[in-house]
Amino acid sequence: MIKAACKHERKTSKGRDRKGQQRWKCKDCGVSWTVRPRNPLGDMRISIADAKLALRLLVEGNSIRGTERITGLDKKTACRLLVFFGGKCRVFMDREMRGLNLTHLQFDEQHTTVYKKQARLTVDEKRERHDIGEMFIWTCIDSKTKLMPSFIIGKRSADNARRFLKDVAGRLNMPGPGQADDHNFTKGRFRPIVQISTDGFAAYPEAVDLAFGPYVRYGSIIKEYRNANMVYTPSEMVGTKRTGHRNMEGRELYTINTSHVERLNGTQRLFMKRLNRLTYAFSKKLENLEAAFAMFACYYNWCWRTRTPGNSGQKRPTAAMRIGHPLL
Repeated sequence: MIKAACKHERKTSKGRDRKGQQRWKCKDCGVSWTVRPRNPLGDMRISIADAKLALRLLVEGNSIRGTERITGLDKKTACRLLVFFGGKCRVFMDREMRGLNLTHLQFDEQHTTVYKKQARLTVDEKRERHDIGEMFIWTCIDSKTKLMPSFIIGKRSADNARRFLKDVAGRLNMPGPGQADDHNFTKGRFRPIVQISTDGFAAYPEAVDLAFGPYVRYGSIIKEYRNANMVYTPSEMVGTKRTGHRNMEGRELYTINTSHVERLNGTQRLFMKRLNRLTYAFSKKLENLEAAFAMFACYYNWCWRTRTPGNSGQKRPTAAMRIGHPLL
């Protein structure tokens, strides 16, 4: 309880106010106060039921204006709710995604736009603004558990590649001094703890080496496509080029794969209206995009259940359940 002008501990009940909230009175100084229940939505004055409905619509791929029409909330209120809850999701995910044991991480970047397209930026905006124009959502996924341990949003630069790989490495169970040695002095090898697959972006090899050092099996894959006949029609993949950068050789090169993270890109475009292609939807602010994706990441890791291959219709456990998260 919060008492503004009283520090004594002895108190007695003084009934309830017009809203049914409990009031107390100090026995020593006579100061009275009301114990107000903590609002999970901060200073937002909307009902919990309306907030739950709006968040459910947003996480299921509805737009801000569509949520406004269905719930009756103003679009500014819906955006405030999105930023508030998305920030809480980011803190929750950053706290819980620690000490992970993953087997094969696939990395990729997904293109989107904030405020306006890159070609519309002025020379001054390109030089001074980092939060508008083209943005890339850096994601990774474990091919076995389908867990997305982390993400960042920013430009497609070598600096962001290093930041992202360092953040992911900090969430894994990295070995201590001597724990990963092969204990065979004739080989002099280190035992990798995870495999990483990326595309051909030139900044990845340096970032992987900086974040994981010798404790990784790393390879990249470049897919070759035949040109499509029409715009927006799917191209035909005609070949792949796999390159082993560290601790990968021979038949191990065939395990290099980025198909799962590319499929995750499609799931993100499905469940986030602002990422839909060939629509008017886009993010007006970078903080809205970051909050929306943080909310999607928590929903994907803790709530979304992917289907098993085939026509059985059965669903897998959630990604957090598959890694044995202590909260589940």
